[in-house]
Amino acid sequence: MRLSEIQHKDVINIKNGMKVGNIIDIKVNSESGKIESLILERKKFSSIFSSNDEVEIYWNQINKIGEDVILVETLSI
Repeated sequence: MRLSEIQHKDVINIKNGMKVGNIIDIKVNSESGKIESLILERKKFSSIFSSNDEVEIYWNQINKIGEDVILVETLSI
């Protein structure tokens, strides 16, 4: 699977069923070459202003990568 293929998948928190954000990057361990985490961009809305916030999802938090979605289990989001 390529990064370009997973970037278009919705990342869903299975604790509350909400979309976490959009994948914008990944972190790779330089020694092992394994993916450590996904970096997501999450949009926050406050009154008329909007700002972007990054969220890091560690590989061990990923429950399932499906055809259209990535299911993650995290309490902090």
